Amino acid sequence: MLNVELHSHTQWSKDCLIKFETILQMCDKRGVDRIAITDHNTARGALEMRRRAPDRIIVGEEIMTDRGELLAYFVQESIPPGLTPDETIRILRDQGAVISVSHPFDRLRKGAWLEPDLLDIIDKVDAIEIFNARCVFAEDNVKALAFARQRKLVGTVGSDAHSRGEYGRAVMQLEPFDDAASFLNALKQAQHTDRYSSWFVHIHSKTAKWSKKLGLSPRLWEGG
Repeated sequence: MLNVELHSHTQWSKDCLIKFETILQMCDKRGVDRIAITDHNTARGALEMRRRAPDRIIVGEEIMTDRGELLAYFVQESIPPGLTPDETIRILRDQGAVISVSHPFDRLRKGAWLEPDLLDIIDKVDAIEIFNARCVFAEDNVKALAFARQRKLVGTVGSDAHSRGEYGRAVMQLEPFDDAASFLNALKQAQHTDRYSSWFVHIHSKTAKWSKKLGLSPRLWEGG
């Protein structure tokens, strides 16, 4: 079985300062075999990281639609933010991606979903995130899990890592896979380890945002 991190960010996200080398070091230290890089609204960092570590990296993206955020895996190129969910899903399907829904009921997230909007697309995605280590209110994860169980949906879990201590907090144990189809099949039979991160990690994200706004760190998502 592989320990797989399915929700993580790098310095290519506006709210993260962590470099590729540090992420790989954290994976080695914490026994993470594969990691999906799911930066906000860009796959450019994930594509670059896969070139450096092709056996470890899953190219992903966390995409803000005009209704809520989606998580995608085995992405071929970046999908822009702000499209409708249907438009975003269509582009991802054209790329052969596997699609999950980010932290659907997290009451503190801009990218959370209203339940009617989620119901509109739930038959068009492959999975739903049933545990996100950054949720401040555990009830929001419980609601996602209940929603998935009621509708017999595949569940994903992830650390939503933005700082050093977060990588590997919430991981899935998957059978080996080598493409989108075998990855999705492995998800259907997966086990997972769920551990919450401290609320303090959100301060790291705020600090990263301000560091980039003030020009103290590079704004890579805009071309550096």
